[in-house]
Amino acid sequence: MNELSTLRNLSYQKSLISSPIYPSDKNNVQNLIVSRLPTHDKPLGKAAAHHFSKPGKMLRAKMTMHGADALQVNQTAAIRWAAAVEVLHNASLVHDDICDGDKQRRGNQAVWAKFGRNVALTLGDWLIALSFEFAAEAAEISNTPRLMRILAQHMSRTTAGEAMELEWDGNLSWDAYLTIAADKTAPLLTAPLQGIAVMAGDQHAEQTVFAYFRDLGEAYQIGNDIANFNGNDGAKLVAGDLARRAPNAVTLSFVDKLDADERVIFEQWYKSGDIKDLAAWRDRVLHSVAIEEAADRMFATLDRAEQKAERLSVELSDVTTPVQKLIKEACTAACTNSAS
Repeated sequence: MNELSTLRNLSYQKSLISSPIYPSDKNNVQNLIVSRLPTHDKPLGKAAAHHFSKPGKMLRAKMTMHGADALQVNQTAAIRWAAAVEVLHNASLVHDDICDGDKQRRGNQAVWAKFGRNVALTLGDWLIALSFEFAAEAAEISNTPRLMRILAQHMSRTTAGEAMELEWDGNLSWDAYLTIAADKTAPLLTAPLQGIAVMAGDQHAEQTVFAYFRDLGEAYQIGNDIANFNGNDGAKLVAGDLARRAPNAVTLSFVDKLDADERVIFEQWYKSGDIKDLAAWRDRVLHSVAIEEAADRMFATLDRAEQKAERLSVELSDVTTPVQKLIKEACTAACTNSAS
């Protein structure tokens, strides 16, 4: 999911971090989302209720509402923009679990594992439609039609990142990995504050927010990769990314340390897709410095994001500082080995 050095408003930040962040805003957004889900007697009703029974941290909604407060954006519009981004994020999670074969989400069965792939696919599609409905309402209330294009662009970029991962040919290159990592994660971290900046008419903030969250998204994805190898990402299979040949920063860090002959052997095995020798290679990765190397890269990327955050206004910095702290905490937690 390590403190920030840029602390422009220390007492306020401490009050945010020492208690649940924006609990009323989180509840308001969650209540709005739940009120628009299909009821149990309607198609997808049970699957939707199951997925949203544990809403998660709702980081994007919290960021949106705090940003709206800082930049004095209409709260009625902001809560709908927050719901739009959260629902689109959840749609991506439902679809991701199908693609990755992950059977758990937030401690519960993934939608596809409980209700089947067809229901999960359809629910994800339905949530995308609901997301754009919320965005349209936010655009109408704030008289900011550009919100619809922003949401569409971020959905397109996220989908492109997912498609690159699905079509990945096993090329163990950092350039390809970093593009996938940033495109998969950054857009829906960028959208909350970009939408708020647009509604507030702050064009400078838009550009900085985009670059800042691209770094945060990259770091967050590396953290997820580390969690996959450490066995604390909720999946039953430790190092499942290695088994399914999914792009992973730990795998790349491992390959970087192999000598030429061993690299050829590993790459041949990796590109073959064969699960023979999976346990042996997994154990070699786990007993190497690959996780530590990936963690170093992750924290260096977080440091770059922190430097970009210094260009933000005081108001937006107050919004992003707790968010970056949460992401740093999630990244740090990913480094805790819970694998047996």
